[in-house]
Amino acid sequence: MTPAVLESVVEISVLILGTLWPFLLVNSLGLSDPTMTTATRDSSPSRAAKDIASRYGLALLGTAAALLLRWALAPLLGDTFPYITLFPAVAFASWFCGIGPSAASIVVGLAGAKYWFVPLLHSPRVANREQLVGAILFLLASMLIVIVGYVSRRKSEVLRKAQGELEGRVQQRTAELDTANQSLRQLTSRLLELQDDERRRFARELHDSVGQLVAALAMNLAAVRGDLERVTKTLDTLSDSEDLVQDMSKEVRTISHLLHPPMLDEAGLSSALRWYIEGFAERSKIKVQLDVPADFGRLPTELETAIFRVVQESLTNVHRHSQSPSARIKVARSSSQVRVEVEDAGKGISPQKQLEMSRGGAPGVGIRGMRERLRQLGGTLDINSNGKGTVVVAQLPAAAESTLSTKASS
Repeated sequence: MTPAVLESVVEISVLILGTLWPFLLVNSLGLSDPTMTTATRDSSPSRAAKDIASRYGLALLGTAAALLLRWALAPLLGDTFPYITLFPAVAFASWFCGIGPSAASIVVGLAGAKYWFVPLLHSPRVANREQLVGAILFLLASMLIVIVGYVSRRKSEVLRKAQGELEGRVQQRTAELDTANQSLRQLTSRLLELQDDERRRFARELHDSVGQLVAALAMNLAAVRGDLERVTKTLDTLSDSEDLVQDMSKEVRTISHLLHPPMLDEAGLSSALRWYIEGFAERSKIKVQLDVPADFGRLPTELETAIFRVVQESLTNVHRHSQSPSARIKVARSSSQVRVEVEDAGKGISPQKQLEMSRGGAPGVGIRGMRERLRQLGGTLDINSNGKGTVVVAQLPAAAESTLSTKASS
């Protein structure tokens, strides 16, 4: 080998190593393939070796195809643009194979182009400075392509990772929704059971109370029939029978009004609430303050019924659980919503019960029923409690319409 040839070989070798050392360093650190996950790196050595061999094989195959294409275009291009067909091969290697295979593709492509297409042909010698500059420009352009491909692969990996996290969150939300739907189905089933139980209870109470009163009345009438000659005793018995009939009528009227107060349909929510609160205060000895604007007006039937039931259930809970001597009810209305507050000064809900409710535990049937009734009308129910009392807040849209009614009408 002559000194000139040796000098050319040394120049090309220094040029290649000086340009490609960053790629070789990244490849040696194991960062050449950003799409390779930790699980892939931790797999068996044979599998990793096969993956590396396949990527290098693809890169070199693409380089060989580019050299063959340049050889086919030699009659048209001559010795100009010797590296023109190598850029797609470098881009392919950088995008699909990684930095190491890209470096190999650049080295093989540069050597092949110099050997076959750059004068002096079939010789590694650099004839002039123009050829050296061309090789440098090819290396710089190839390095830029590899860097762009590397950054693009990194971004693709970040996007794939974000997509995986998003899919995980979607699955989590789907599981939570399934749990909520299951709870709703359980609530619906429980409400139907309670409705049947409540009907049986009312039927039993009507039979026990009214039936006994009627039986007593029949006995009194029989006594009157047998004791007509005893006028004084007959008058007393008739008076007793009259009292029994009045008690029977009052019992039936009370049960009927508790089921659905007729005043709610006839006079509206304000009058129905005042009537119910007066009776509740008399029976429970709890002082109840009602705050309703004088110009409150009428609301849709379903909305008035829902508000009445919320107040009724809340006062029942105050009487059963809170041990509060007083309660305050505030009903306010705006153009868009109706707000109902029921506040007591009792012992409040225990922290353990509040924690159980906040973690999704099953609340009481009355609370679940109120929430379900308000949910069907587009409203919400919030319960705040401490050692000084409990506040139940219900909010409904002013023009609410039940979802069940909507489905029935459609």
